[in-house]
Amino acid sequence: MPAPRPLTADLDPRLLRAFLAVAEELHFTRAAARLYVAQQALSRDIRRLERELGAELFVRTTRQVTLTADGERLLPYARRVLEAQDALLAAFARGPQEQRPLLVDVNSPGLISSRVLDRARELAPGSELMARFESGLTGAAGELLAGRLDASFGRFGGLDPVVRARLEQQPVRYEPMAIVLPEEHHLAALDAVPLDALAGETVYAGAGNPRTLEWTDLARHLFEGRGIALAPPAPVAVGAEEFQRIMAKKRNPVLAVVDFPAMPETVLRPLVDPVPLSPVSLVWRKGLVHPGFDALRRAAVELAGEEGWLRRPEGGWIPATDALIMTSHS
Repeated sequence: MPAPRPLTADLDPRLLRAFLAVAEELHFTRAAARLYVAQQALSRDIRRLERELGAELFVRTTRQVTLTADGERLLPYARRVLEAQDALLAAFARGPQEQRPLLVDVNSPGLISSRVLDRARELAPGSELMARFESGLTGAAGELLAGRLDASFGRFGGLDPVVRARLEQQPVRYEPMAIVLPEEHHLAALDAVPLDALAGETVYAGAGNPRTLEWTDLARHLFEGRGIALAPPAPVAVGAEEFQRIMAKKRNPVLAVVDFPAMPETVLRPLVDPVPLSPVSLVWRKGLVHPGFDALRRAAVELAGEEGWLRRPEGGWIPATDALIMTSHS
């Protein structure tokens, strides 16, 4: 490896972006596609960066790409430099009319995240805040880290710790959980369903959906020791008609939240004794700067205060790790 240039030399951030893309994808073709550059150009930038630093950053074989020890050492520095550059550029944007839209995942229509987005639009009429529908924070987290999404909502504690380390969160609500039942189900006549009444039932909670792993994990914690079985994977239903068709075929109760939108031929009943809580946070990638995002955070704070979203019900159930996260603040 050639000797590095003097440490006073400038380092092009573009080279660090090339490095970060390869380090995260561990695949030159995918990294090139992510950066919208030719693979040859990407390889050239990596070689130039290695010359600049006087260090080999990747081990390349015909089958895989891995980081060297120097590559691992560079990774946190590259992230911090690029986050700072992104923040600087956003801070000196020339005006709302030239700002890019803020892409906000609300999971699905009708949930509290939609209300937060609506309030944020009122607070920042000069910014464009656009809704996206990723249906699951696990899936959305990948989009956040790739820069294809700016913010999302969901159970932050259900994400992989490695992923959480690259994101930030703001607690929004302890959302009471509920159960969706076929109209003819024997529990449908109740105004609220005690958790003990679900003993012996098989309840669907997104098992098999890779985008909603945090929700399925929450269900496992809730069902443990209560005699409630987790339904096996089923086709992911998109839209009311597909949801109705799959539910009519499978007949399993579905774990939900109290704000879950009404579906044909079903009833939604809150769960009680104890009231299980779904911890909802606003989640974003570190270094995000955008006037619309400031409004989004403010909207979440305002609505939480007005609606009492962060007042945890006495005796409400929540996993200990989630309780700790919800009492913290980024």
